[in-house]
Amino acid sequence: MNSQLLQQVRVLDPLSGTDEIADVLIADGVIKAIEPKISDLPNNTLLRDCQGMVLGPGLVDLYSHSGEPGFEERETLESLMQAAAAGGFTRLAILPDTMPPIDNPGVLAQLHQKSQEIKTGGQHQAPPHLYFWGALTLGVAGQQMTELGDLAAAGVIGFADGQPLQNLALLRRLLEYLQPMEKPLALWASSSQLTGNGVMREGLSSIRFGLPGNPGISETAALAGVLEVVAATGTPVHLMRISTLRSVELIQDAKARGLPITASTTWMHLLLNTDALSSYDPNLRLEPPLGNPDDQKALIRGIQSGVLDAIAIDHTPYTYEEKTVAFAEAPPGAIGLELALPLLWHTFVETGVWSALQLWRVLSTSPAKCLQQPPATIAPGAKAELILFVPQLSWLVDRHTLHSRSVNTHWLGQQLIGQVIQTWS
Repeated sequence: MNSQLLQQVRVLDPLSGTDEIADVLIADGVIKAIEPKISDLPNNTLLRDCQGMVLGPGLVDLYSHSGEPGFEERETLESLMQAAAAGGFTRLAILPDTMPPIDNPGVLAQLHQKSQEIKTGGQHQAPPHLYFWGALTLGVAGQQMTELGDLAAAGVIGFADGQPLQNLALLRRLLEYLQPMEKPLALWASSSQLTGNGVMREGLSSIRFGLPGNPGISETAALAGVLEVVAATGTPVHLMRISTLRSVELIQDAKARGLPITASTTWMHLLLNTDALSSYDPNLRLEPPLGNPDDQKALIRGIQSGVLDAIAIDHTPYTYEEKTVAFAEAPPGAIGLELALPLLWHTFVETGVWSALQLWRVLSTSPAKCLQQPPATIAPGAKAELILFVPQLSWLVDRHTLHSRSVNTHWLGQQLIGQVIQTWS
């Protein structure tokens, strides 16, 4: 029997509300016991002193991007899985904007096969499970539905273009068609007409920095339209990439009216606002853009209150050459799988803004529920889908420590505190 005892580790389990110091015995991938002190052990059990460490269920990411197929110079499935495991993610949902896109069962089958080959290759410890979103529409214009039934039967986790749907009539047909399939559906509300050529959130900072502004109503006007269609059809929807104060208010009102919605923001929109763009760092060129300070505060409150259900990573790799351009010309997006947990923990848990359980809930339990998947739990007899996190472990973010093939992050070259040292999946 392959067993180890984690001694006096801090156990965090949002599902049961547990936050306690205990011994945890893990054997052959199963949690055998959780007790204040465990002394009756199998032969050859590895003893690990885990004082000061945190044991929690594996993290779940709602939406991120893979370079493979089509853009392997940015990220391969293998490097993506390595980055996810290093950051504590045991489940990862991939958006369909690959090349070719995940808009037919053939592409999906190839990705499933490749991910299984990586998992069974035995080269990496505890690789995460990959889910794949199926595309809602075909082509760049997005005016025609994919073969949704075929994709559902082939095993997509749900449907999400990862790009805004501008045609509300098409959205209505999609919601009506998808309702009986009972698959997750994720939508990003944004009006391209109102966005224009904006590259940062419109406001005093955009004027001061001389960058084209993207008004907050580009999100909220589109979101109001989506919510009306959801109200008319009754189809459950997950709202991606929420980034403004007004959006949080609209979601709060919609939930109070009983609309079947869940919502998420991204980790970087919680950590930073438009003030950070004084650096003109192209790695802070995001879509949607970082919010104004009031937007950031509303997102933080939304996570705390439960109006926003989950934090997504939206890991978006780009090569050095693609990102090393002027801010306004940079493609939007940044990597984050390996950085999110330590930065969120240091910013919100250690300062007392959120409890440790609150952070773990929106990174693990709630994202799993948004994907309609059973969340992992820490209980005797449960599968060991766990991570061991050391909040005070310091490490340097550079090309040698990052597992992602790309390094497009604002924190490159900086020292971070907090690191995952082991995953079980």
